[in-house]
Amino acid sequence: MRAVIQRVTQASVEIEKKVKGQIEKGLLLLVGICPDDTEEDLKWLATKVAQLRIFSDEQDKMNLSVQDVQGDILVISQFTLYANTKKGNRPSYVNAAPPAIAIPLYERFVTILEEVLGKPVQTGEFGADMKVSLLNDGPVTIMMDTKNKDIF
Repeated sequence: MRAVIQRVTQASVEIEKKVKGQIEKGLLLLVGICPDDTEEDLKWLATKVAQLRIFSDEQDKMNLSVQDVQGDILVISQFTLYANTKKGNRPSYVNAAPPAIAIPLYERFVTILEEVLGKPVQTGEFGADMKVSLLNDGPVTIMMDTKNKDIF
C-alpha cells in the first residue's frame, strides 16, 4: 500500500461538479493499493498516519499529530501511485490491485482510520473521475509504502 500524505489547510474532492468530501485543517491522503496488501498493512498505515507528528506546536516545531490538532482527513483512492515507468513513455499500472481487490481494501482502510481517529473520515469515490483541490500547508508532503517501511 502506498500513500502520499499532504498537510493541508483545506482540501476537497468534486465528482461531476458536486463536492463529495471536504476538510479544513488536516491531511489529504492519496492511497494506492496493490494485490498483496493485507489487513496488517491497512492497520500499520492507518496508525502511522494518525500518529505522524507533522503539525507545528507552540514553538513552531513539527511535533503534533492530526489527532493532537483535532484535524480531519480526506482519503482519495489513486491507483496511479503504482505506475511503472521503466519501459517507454506510457505508464503501466499492472502493479495496482484490480477493483475487485482494491475496493474492499480501500473501504476497510477508511474504516480502520476512522476507528483509530475516533471520528469520520472524508473520502472520494473509488474509480470516479475526481477533481481534487488542496492548499498544501508548509508545504509538507510525505510518502509511505507499507512494503518499504524503512525507505520513506
